[in-house]
Amino acid sequence: MYKHTTDGLRTLLNIPDNYQIFFLSSATEIWERIIQNCVEHTSFHCVNGSFSKRFYEFSGELGKKAFKEEAAFGKGFYPEKFEIPAETEAICLTQNETSSGVSMPVADINKIREKNKEALLFVDAVSSLPYPEFDFTKIDSTFFSVQKCFGLPAGLGVWILNDRVIEKAKQLEAKKVLTGTYHTISSILSKAKDNQTPETPNVWNIFLLGKVIEDMNKKGIATIRKETEVKADMLYNYIKDSNNFSFGVEDPAHRSKTTIVANTAIPAPEVNKKLEQFDLAVGSGYSSYKEKQIRIANFPAYSVEKTEELVNALKKTIG
Repeated sequence: MYKHTTDGLRTLLNIPDNYQIFFLSSATEIWERIIQNCVEHTSFHCVNGSFSKRFYEFSGELGKKAFKEEAAFGKGFYPEKFEIPAETEAICLTQNETSSGVSMPVADINKIREKNKEALLFVDAVSSLPYPEFDFTKIDSTFFSVQKCFGLPAGLGVWILNDRVIEKAKQLEAKKVLTGTYHTISSILSKAKDNQTPETPNVWNIFLLGKVIEDMNKKGIATIRKETEVKADMLYNYIKDSNNFSFGVEDPAHRSKTTIVANTAIPAPEVNKKLEQFDLAVGSGYSSYKEKQIRIANFPAYSVEKTEELVNALKKTIG
């Protein structure tokens, strides 16, 4: 099951042979494993929402020096406008900020790599993969959770990492830096080579993920990406013309294709009350934006037809 799932993922995302694929409990755990295994002193984070902020906080909580470039909620980053300290060991980017619907274009991630070739570059793509088409020569690692775009129950994080990451972990271990216990990179790697894990894993979710990936490969990643864009355009065009909703992310270049966020004049719970008659629902805003915004998951599990059904229901009930 492990091999079937990882082989399928390699095909889906065009992952090179010098990258390993690990199964952990969640993307939240992966944040911690990155800091523990790959940072001796300093990390750098782009922070513009609740999840990127938490990734940044993990570094400090683990006793590291964490630098950050911060943008307001709903705002993105412009690589030419900030510098990353030369001593940075790990650059930690959130490609899709689930709380705010802000996405970092892959082209901008590549620009950051070009300016900072020595540091390891980690990309949180929890709520966007498999949509973004990463250039794996420009990133050292990416990771996701199965409950978002892969449509499965929570409880499985998938970590994709290259030989540079593995080598850094070995260097820290050689220095006697504490990198963890059963989930050090070395421990996971020793088992992954045999398609196993260091502990009894989430077998059911690994099996299901393999089946979902199998279906995705039959459909084709190009089709999945195109449909994601078609559905996103449908939703954003509706928001643009709506009397009730407005864009949660001002810059079109930073609007997520997979997590559509809109400001709402009607409290989010009221929006869902109006949608009940259609057996439909949207997500509320995150945290303090719970009533002021809605979030729509534009994941592969939702068809173009289902998205069109949602847009028509919103037009009829809210306008």
